[in-house]
Amino acid sequence: MAIKKTSLIIGRQPLIESLQSGRPIDKILLQKNTGGEIVHTIRELAKKNNVPIQVVPVEKLNSITRANHQGIIAFAALVQYLDLQQVIDHVVGKGETPLFIILDGVTDVRNIGAIARTAVCCGAQAMIIPDKGVGALNEEAMKSSAGALEHLHVCRVNSLMKAVDELHLNGIRVFASEMTAKKALHEVDWKEPSAVVMGSEDKGVYPALMKICDEQFKIPMAGAFESLNVSVATGMILYEAMKQRQAPNP
Repeated sequence: MAIKKTSLIIGRQPLIESLQSGRPIDKILLQKNTGGEIVHTIRELAKKNNVPIQVVPVEKLNSITRANHQGIIAFAALVQYLDLQQVIDHVVGKGETPLFIILDGVTDVRNIGAIARTAVCCGAQAMIIPDKGVGALNEEAMKSSAGALEHLHVCRVNSLMKAVDELHLNGIRVFASEMTAKKALHEVDWKEPSAVVMGSEDKGVYPALMKICDEQFKIPMAGAFESLNVSVATGMILYEAMKQRQAPNP
């Protein structure tokens, strides 16, 4: 995956040109109460390109740049976001067994970077993120990943629910960590095509998303302390998956 140079896209016409060219964009900041035909066009292009729009007061835009922003600023992405189906086809085409990570509400960019680093070390091929409610893959995330985001496919989707449906259609089972689950982490068969949902530390996995997962598991604990940092928990899960996949066949 190619790393893109970070930059601001300031003004309406430059943003339209970027959207029309397919340039990766993390998000768009739109001044509150801004309308008109050109803004409508930007909204349509953003929707087509799966780019989130955040409505903000003018003070927010003025704090970012002193240039004539015309009520709109966008952040160019540091990574090239990829289509989920194309990534699945690519991984399977290489003869690999899919092992994907799905991030649900993980907002700390340092955690995201650490998760990416562990993912690459443990053989996971892709990270699936929603277009809203997740930390931006900015310079801090890149630094935390120690370059791992250059070697991991990143798929940004407008619905994690739909992404899980797409995984299911491709024969990929989806798992989620849940403290009250009966099955332990090591009892899950990670040798099969798999994806694991990691939720935020405060809210966990969204209930509706948890419901459509194929199976839940728990990470066994030595004591009563139940809180694990999300990047640490992801590391434990992915290491177990790698251990099972590298074990010799009986």
